[in-house]
Amino acid sequence: MLTALSAGQLEEAQRVFALALRHDDDDMLFSLAEELYGLGFLKQSKRTYSKLLETYPDADEIRIGLADVAIDEDEIDEALGYLSEIEETSDAYVEALLVTADLYQTEELYEASEQKLLKAYELAPDEPVILFALGEFYFNMRQFKQAITFYKEMLLQGLKSFSRVDLVSRIGVAYAQAGNFDNAIGYLEQIHEADMTADVQFQLGFTYFQLKEWEKAAKAFEGLEDMDNQYGSLYPYLGQVYVELNRLEDALRTFQAGLAVDEFNENLYRLAAETAIKLSDDDQAIKYFLQGLNIEPDDTTMVLELSNLYVQKGEDDKNVELLSAYVQNDEIDPQIYWNAAKSLARVDQWDLARKYWEAAQPYFMENGDFLREAFDFWREDGDSANAIVLGQAYLKVEPEDTEMIDAVDSLENY
Repeated sequence: MLTALSAGQLEEAQRVFALALRHDDDDMLFSLAEELYGLGFLKQSKRTYSKLLETYPDADEIRIGLADVAIDEDEIDEALGYLSEIEETSDAYVEALLVTADLYQTEELYEASEQKLLKAYELAPDEPVILFALGEFYFNMRQFKQAITFYKEMLLQGLKSFSRVDLVSRIGVAYAQAGNFDNAIGYLEQIHEADMTADVQFQLGFTYFQLKEWEKAAKAFEGLEDMDNQYGSLYPYLGQVYVELNRLEDALRTFQAGLAVDEFNENLYRLAAETAIKLSDDDQAIKYFLQGLNIEPDDTTMVLELSNLYVQKGEDDKNVELLSAYVQNDEIDPQIYWNAAKSLARVDQWDLARKYWEAAQPYFMENGDFLREAFDFWREDGDSANAIVLGQAYLKVEPEDTEMIDAVDSLENY
């Protein structure tokens, strides 16, 4: 039958299948049911298992086979029905718990799944498949401390891998994800090249990054780029490593390479812009900021950094245009008020400038730079009372500034 199915001879397969149900012995039928299931012929597999269950009503491994078929057919209630018939005294009970736990996970019933897994662990605490199932459950639930416990139990049994998963890698990644980078690196550095997947290589680089071991981080991320240059998450980190190593041209090229992989990553535009500023290429920085804001216009970090650059370059009209969409927000970095006030004053929009100097003032009463600029504005605007308040606040920060002392005295005695 299987030969006919493989050849696409469906009528012949059906004929042979009918003969098998009538004449094959039960061991052959059980093997046939398993093979049909593995090949995806669910209807035929179910018929075979059902016939066997009629003959062996106490054979719970058949119920598990029927449950597997029902799960694949998305007949969840039917699957649970078969599994619930398997009693705790059955040799198949632990396997039924595992199948049920897996089913509950697919249905996002995580608490119920955990209960089934822990029950299986209680009954068979040394069974590797149960230890692995619990490790994977907690790993996927981001409960990394619990996951590590079960993976380590497997290592103590002498197991290095299970179900094609390298356990040392899993433990290293779990430690890294939990923020325990010192322990993580001890495991991640043990991984053989043959077991080093792209995800694990990223975690190795990320862990070195968190430990500020920049040269090792660069080597790890460069290795990942060689392994898979479409792995977009590596580029922000590799570029930042190059910045730390003062390899600014390499950093900018890395961010540009990342944008070729992920052109909608606003974080890469910001990093590229910041690096361009360090390279004294303000025009390129502005280009990257604008491209990033085109993707994520509410990124206030980029708004503020671009605004700072416009203020520094004296491009006040552009700064006013940029900030006009943000100064009305209820939650805003007060630096935006300050930047808006400076540029509005420079382009002679005095009414709005006054508004934003006043809006910024409560946030910067201990900032000497702000107090000095605000003092100059209000003095020029003719508001001596406000200028005196700001000048006096400035002198608390910079008490030795004789120029300000004289300016405040002059206003007070005017």
